[in-house]
Amino acid sequence: MRRPRLLAGLAGLALAAGLLAGALPAGAAEPAPAPAAAPAPAAAAPAYTWKNVRIDGGGFVPGLVFNRTEKDLLYARTDIGGAYRWDQAGSAWIPLLDHIGWDDWGHTGVVSLASDSADPDRVYAAVGTYTNDWDPGMGAVLRSADRGATWRRADLPFKLGGNMPGRGMGERLAVDPHDNRILYLGAPSGNGLWRSTDSGATWAKVTSFTNPGDYRQDPADTSGYNSDEQGIVWVTFDESTGTAGGATRTIYVGVGDKENAVYRSTDAGATWTRLAGQPTGYLAHKGVLDAENGYLYLAYSDTAGPYDGGKGQVWRYATATGEWKDISPVAEADTYHGFSGLTVDRQRPGTVMVSAYSSWWPDTQIFRTTDSGSTWTKAWDYSSYPTRANRYTMDVSSVPWLTWGGSPTPPEQTPKLGWMTEALEIDPFDSDRMLYGTGATVYGTTELTRWDTNTNFTIRPMVKGLEETAVLDLVSPPSGAPLISALGDVGGFRHTDLSAVPPMMFTSPNFTSTTSLDYAEASPNTLVRSGHLDGGPRVAFSTDNGANWFAGQEPAGVTGGGTVAASADGGRFVWSPEGTAGVHAATGFGTSWTASAGIPAGATVESDRVDPKTFYGFQDGTFYASTDGGLTFTAKATGLPAEGNVRFKAVPGKKGDIWLAGGAPDAAYGLWHSTDGGATFTKVSGVEQADAIGFGKAAPNASYPALYSSAKIGGVRGIFRSTDAGATWVRVNDDAHQWGWTGATITGDPRVYGRVYVATNGRGIVYGDTGETGGGPGPTDPPTPPAGACEVTYRVVHQWQGGFQADVTVTNTSTTAWNGWSLGWTFAAGQTVGQAWNATAGQTGTAVTVRNAGWNGTVAAGGSASFGFTGGWTGTNPVPAAFTLGGVPCSAG
Repeated sequence: MRRPRLLAGLAGLALAAGLLAGALPAGAAEPAPAPAAAPAPAAAAPAYTWKNVRIDGGGFVPGLVFNRTEKDLLYARTDIGGAYRWDQAGSAWIPLLDHIGWDDWGHTGVVSLASDSADPDRVYAAVGTYTNDWDPGMGAVLRSADRGATWRRADLPFKLGGNMPGRGMGERLAVDPHDNRILYLGAPSGNGLWRSTDSGATWAKVTSFTNPGDYRQDPADTSGYNSDEQGIVWVTFDESTGTAGGATRTIYVGVGDKENAVYRSTDAGATWTRLAGQPTGYLAHKGVLDAENGYLYLAYSDTAGPYDGGKGQVWRYATATGEWKDISPVAEADTYHGFSGLTVDRQRPGTVMVSAYSSWWPDTQIFRTTDSGSTWTKAWDYSSYPTRANRYTMDVSSVPWLTWGGSPTPPEQTPKLGWMTEALEIDPFDSDRMLYGTGATVYGTTELTRWDTNTNFTIRPMVKGLEETAVLDLVSPPSGAPLISALGDVGGFRHTDLSAVPPMMFTSPNFTSTTSLDYAEASPNTLVRSGHLDGGPRVAFSTDNGANWFAGQEPAGVTGGGTVAASADGGRFVWSPEGTAGVHAATGFGTSWTASAGIPAGATVESDRVDPKTFYGFQDGTFYASTDGGLTFTAKATGLPAEGNVRFKAVPGKKGDIWLAGGAPDAAYGLWHSTDGGATFTKVSGVEQADAIGFGKAAPNASYPALYSSAKIGGVRGIFRSTDAGATWVRVNDDAHQWGWTGATITGDPRVYGRVYVATNGRGIVYGDTGETGGGPGPTDPPTPPAGACEVTYRVVHQWQGGFQADVTVTNTSTTAWNGWSLGWTFAAGQTVGQAWNATAGQTGTAVTVRNAGWNGTVAAGGSASFGFTGGWTGTNPVPAAFTLGGVPCSAG
């Protein structure tokens, strides 16, 4: 969560992913539509519906943009996961850029958004992920006349950096409020200021603006990531200097130049002048104008962010007199952070808020003034160190993992108020509504004006529908939770319900990113994961299907997660971590590792899904196999892709049956199949490119698992399925559902025919269900009352102000198996049930009813079923005194 959100695998995956189309010359119109692509092979596409597996957030939201003339019209931009529009009726975000395809993956990074106040149907997005060679394509400006439902594109002759340093500054893109044919765009990399006069269809450089900015985060960085120039970072119009139909006369521009940060034009952009008397030594992250009072407010930091910043100031510029006034809420000598998030209350001129975006410890800080900066108050302060007095209450019951499972020492708290808080906006129509972005979510309140009366107000996640995780690995075991994920930045989750937010990410340990994940095919409760964690440990195990984890030991030389595999019976593990350790094998749960022989360090490892002593490896075009539990490997097939990224998997239930996908556009690329344990491979004809392979439940009347791949077949890029062992393929997604780059991993569901889980790089986990006969989730037997006695154990395992998490186990103490169960109790102190996992929970008044999930309804005599939930409480939170199961009283354990 605190690291640059780079494409998974960084340059290697990015360059192997495909090349973007070349950009047009400056000012050129967009090209005519391309010829229709070749049809997908073999069969008509089945009807598929696509949804996100719910996590809610998970990544940095650097920009929030309200429309100034239409209430509740609000957009969000993300650094790698596209753009969203707020649906007020559904209280959720709607993704707008899912149509972006493989070749244009960089356009899922959004560096700026602009909503047209003169025509609210129009919205613009400046897109491009990296300005260095990690993204081979050029930037573009997307324009929509239907609020993002459909888009047209204007290519630019330079790159844009939605995931570069400085991405929280802005907005770089702005629409003239009086003549909405005119737009300005601030460019990075020394490319200056650009302008469109035809509603974003064509763009030309503003040659009269001569300062392109010179600030670079780290000039010595040879990768080009931190050494690129920030450029022009924001554009603000003074709406008081124009009339409808004519260009606004006064425009302010922020530049990445610590000595010359703010410029102004008073002749509609014909000429530009550096504002005299401005502060120097800082970067102006934001410039927000209160035209009614004639003040331009500026938030400054000593660096570009979003991770760094040690000093900052806040200034006010009087547009009529030219007076500059330092209105910093904290003296410069006392700052250890920069300022960035900045907003003005349009209903109450003089009310301004600003964030200390880089205050990591103990928390971010938000400041508020109601007198144009003469005096300020804080969101929190110390009553007596380290005790904090907060003006707010954090309610994360809808996204409980935002506590990170932590119990920090004061003055740190969990959940945090935030971090990387560069997006901060008060609703221009509602002074009580404020939203802000963090490195993991969007928070907000609808009670903001309570701040001014010293009355506590509630902050909640306002992030439903905005899914921004980068997915690195996925598994769907044959029993237990239907999906378990390995994610960048937030580690990963165990999903027992795809439509519900999980209670917590993986903890004990909590990896910053989980790079690999596997389960034992014949013992799916046994799992292993590896990942990144400063100082380690970097490998962990579970014996309860991922509900709980414990750390393993690691050999010397490990620096990162790498790949890890579990044997078919769960008794052995093979780990290929990053660093100098090389491939290692273990019997048991990683208490002792033995170096593997015959396989190079850094090889990708997997297990056979039938033989518990057989493991496989791959590196640089050579396939390896071990038949002694990973202690020794032997080189097998050669001539496989030696360039690009390669992923392979063994088929469940079929010893030695392996599929391998990968390669590079200028070398070997495609899909290969082996049925002899990797001794030989046959290239699958017709599959031009493939980057991931997975297996799901066989089609009706078929015996071989369904295959799924992110591939190029018949000249078309997409998500493909084969139900006849790769003989024919059908594309299951469509042009509206492409999600940029989808090459990290893919898997079907072994229990639901047609269901496929797709990994995206910034749009979370997407899953599709088919409308075909035999597809989609099947019906479950209705719960029936238990036939005998029962015992219930109810434990509050975590509690915070206003919320709690409980684990419940119900044990069948009778002599007869249960076929479904329904547990009931009454809350005595007004508690409420929120999200539940491993069960479905409902509440009427004080009465709670919890029913089994589809997979844990059968409980043998002497067996038990467990579930958990988050809830709310006020005053006290006593454990329920009595329980019933199907109307039969249970004893309390």
